[in-house]
Amino acid sequence: MKHLVVLSGAGISAESGLKTFRDAGGLWEGHRIEDVASPEGFASNPALVLDFYNQRRRQLDEVMPNEAHLLLAKLESHYRVTIVTQNVDDLHERAGSNEIIHLHGELRFACSSKDRSIREFLGNRDIKPGDRSSDGSPLRPDIVWFGEAVPKMEEAIYATLQADVFLVIGTSLEVYPAAGLLHYVRDGKPVYILDPNRHENRAERHIHVISKKATEGMRELYANLVADVSI
Repeated sequence: MKHLVVLSGAGISAESGLKTFRDAGGLWEGHRIEDVASPEGFASNPALVLDFYNQRRRQLDEVMPNEAHLLLAKLESHYRVTIVTQNVDDLHERAGSNEIIHLHGELRFACSSKDRSIREFLGNRDIKPGDRSSDGSPLRPDIVWFGEAVPKMEEAIYATLQADVFLVIGTSLEVYPAAGLLHYVRDGKPVYILDPNRHENRAERHIHVISKKATEGMRELYANLVADVSI
């Protein structure tokens, strides 16, 4: 079975109704990014940061996976599918995808402020000021903030090196280090980029651009990918 590796970003979740931090000039739901998505912001005002992510977690119960999420899950009947996502929501899981690498963390989890490997599942519960991890340190959202290392990057690189097909969906390839995964795709392996703002194909790298949003582009690409493995 061929291995399809998918790099997904905020654009796929936006079609389910989740806002992205790029929606309004560096603001995320009305907050400056540095205030709610940095270690310095958490140190300065932990109550604000906890409330911000508690609200984002509650929003997950108000949205559903869209057709793009569902089609990616459906492709598991034809491919081994590994999804490397920059998104912190659980829409890929709820759509039925089984192999997901969350580069930037997960809203449904909390972790220790001292040791990111100590995690606990929250579901839809809030993190409250004063809540402690099992090691006694304050609980924080299990989110990779700006300025922090991306602990699952090596896992994502390894998956990309094994890819027979690489798909980029819902991301402009401007956020690093995730955007750098494109350089780890082996020579000759096809790359598909679903992006309504991108139009050029690059034959020398086998890059095929579908200039459509996630859901519309996935309808087109799904048929092509299934046909490729059915020949």
